Amino acid sequence: MGISLGLPRYGDKQNSTFFEDFLGKLLDERDRIGLTEAIRQIDTLMITVEPGNSIAYVGELCLMTPYHYLVTLESESHLTHVLRINIGAPDILVREAKDPNTRGIFRSLNEVYPIGASKPNSRYMGEVLRVENLHEAVELQKSRDVRFFNQEQVRKLELPGNMAIVKPSPYTHNIVGYWERPEPDIRIYALGLSTIHEDINRAYQDAKEAQAQLGIDTLLLPIDHLATRVYSQNREAAILEYLTLTSYYYWGSYDISDQNSSTNVTKSVHHTNELESPAKVFTAANHPYFVNHLLRLSSPTEQFVRNFGPRLHHIAVAVRDGDTEGSANIDHVVNSLRNCGQDFLLDVIGSREEGLKQVFSSASEYSSLIVEYVQRFGDFQGFFTKQNVANLTRAAGVEESLKILEAEAGK
Repeated sequence: MGISLGLPRYGDKQNSTFFEDFLGKLLDERDRIGLTEAIRQIDTLMITVEPGNSIAYVGELCLMTPYHYLVTLESESHLTHVLRINIGAPDILVREAKDPNTRGIFRSLNEVYPIGASKPNSRYMGEVLRVENLHEAVELQKSRDVRFFNQEQVRKLELPGNMAIVKPSPYTHNIVGYWERPEPDIRIYALGLSTIHEDINRAYQDAKEAQAQLGIDTLLLPIDHLATRVYSQNREAAILEYLTLTSYYYWGSYDISDQNSSTNVTKSVHHTNELESPAKVFTAANHPYFVNHLLRLSSPTEQFVRNFGPRLHHIAVAVRDGDTEGSANIDHVVNSLRNCGQDFLLDVIGSREEGLKQVFSSASEYSSLIVEYVQRFGDFQGFFTKQNVANLTRAAGVEESLKILEAEAGK
């Protein structure tokens, strides 16, 4: 049996016969032809924001996460700001088109959705994974009918020239990229002239000074997971596609019945610690929108996808286990950020007895992404609790409903 099969399965969500059959076949083939071994951890996340918003967004990320501003790469039509924690955690590339009228495939993925269109350049693009041999990995994936941007398309889109990039998924609208990087080598992006932008650096320095004053700088850990929302009918296809493109395995799915949704988790075969390669989570409604009026069910996940498009919903940042001034570290982090103006969708939920605590921030004005904080206590076994997920989903749905009303009122 290969390294992707035989791992423990969790959850209570019933999958189709199609899913279970092809899950085994796809993972077995992936192991057998060497792709599982060849594709390693997530090295980089790519996010685009509206022109003029990168200064504020870099400052926001550097306050709310452990990321540091490293450098800005300038090409003909884009600025790309590189954020890094260390070589053991993924980088974040914050991309900004210089001209607000710049058009391309990623903008078009926003423009067909009512709320997505209000910020056409703002979206999470996808992940870049490290591979042992780029040519071999790409050829193996092409033999499985995976389609890549050609080099001319990469050049026109001003994506990193040292990567092979899969075309956007029809299920998640995200991309997956590969690049060849020996484990000890530093990450270098072929994206133009390297400079330090003083305005970006000032926003970064201000954020880190604020972190230190709040006493949260040592409490924030790397990314725990990335959560994507997809249409109900695309749940199984999105999971199987991601397992085809990566060396992740299917950890399991839980039915969150009171929110008419399920949460589905995939994890790296090579890294048991999510802080080295974040888990990838897929959330989908249990039923398509057009039957909910018959079932009389709320459907916050389906509503999100219909208004924003399939996309990443939140980035979860881990919080160091322990206490600060008599409170769990996550409570200290959230209270500190609230006191300096950051909004959250609900109070911290969960408990030490249940094994973990979680909370959602309000969605970023600049990227539309939510930051989740999660603290797991002691030897907590599992990834989340169903009640926590239900509460988080409900809170996000309330905020997203308000955004929809605001957008309709502004028409």
